[in-house]
Amino acid sequence: MKRTPGKSARTALTDNATGWLMMLPALAGLTVFVVAPFVLALGMSLTHLRMGSPLGAQFVGFEQYLRLLQDASFQRALINNALFALGVVPVQTLLALGLALALNRPLRGVAVFRTLFFMPVVFPMSLVAVVWILIYAPGPNGLLNGVLGALTLHHWQPRDFLHDPHLALPAIMLTSIWQGAGFQMVILLAGLQEIPRERYEAAAVDGAGPWQRFLHITLPGLRNPLIFVVIVTSILSFRVFDQVRIMTQGGPLDATTTVVYQAVQSAFDRAQAGRGAAMAVVFFVIVLAITLIQRRLLRTEREVR
Repeated sequence: MKRTPGKSARTALTDNATGWLMMLPALAGLTVFVVAPFVLALGMSLTHLRMGSPLGAQFVGFEQYLRLLQDASFQRALINNALFALGVVPVQTLLALGLALALNRPLRGVAVFRTLFFMPVVFPMSLVAVVWILIYAPGPNGLLNGVLGALTLHHWQPRDFLHDPHLALPAIMLTSIWQGAGFQMVILLAGLQEIPRERYEAAAVDGAGPWQRFLHITLPGLRNPLIFVVIVTSILSFRVFDQVRIMTQGGPLDATTTVVYQAVQSAFDRAQAGRGAAMAVVFFVIVLAITLIQRRLLRTEREVR
């Protein structure tokens, strides 16, 4: 820690000791819940450990990772994670931005609408997944099939959304967007309320229209909240698990399998602890890379200021 000018050496030493003492609980938590599990997973990932096997852990080194990266099912999981992120992050962010802009206006009953749009966030994903299984029910009596049939004057052919290799992943994307948009909306709404009203008034006096005010005042004012929302949503997209486990179990034909789903399946369903740990390490590296990108973008913003 830096020594503050003007203070005596004894005072600076006391401040440093107090600072380290206050950081101790956080450092202990990081060590116990992040560093230690990661080191343990890294060690397990270099072995062929199988739970319940009498042979014990056999060291295989980086061969575990080579096998993993050559596995077609794991490659499909990485692709699905990327597709999921590419589909969910922009749509969910734009939807949340639209909701935040709409609910930032002085409308009657705006508090009720904010509550309604945020409500799906407080529901557990397991409950949301069960509800959407009912919505995606196959046959003409399924809710979504029935609505689409009515909208198309019964020209819509009922589909089995969760068992169609082309529709299963988009169906899970739609469920995730519906459940998570409220969280992003609240963050962007808070960002909108931090933008000084005087900027909009000055722009209106200068003759700027609504679209120009949005481009030159709203979007720059929301830069940091938008970066935060995009990065957090990207991380959450890569750790998608609950809805996959409940709605499709990774199928059909691995169309919805993800890295986290395969890690859990390998470690607990197939007792391949070493393989599951290797997947967890790969997932950690992906999340770490996304976090570093976030820090880089935020640092650039501070340098500009």
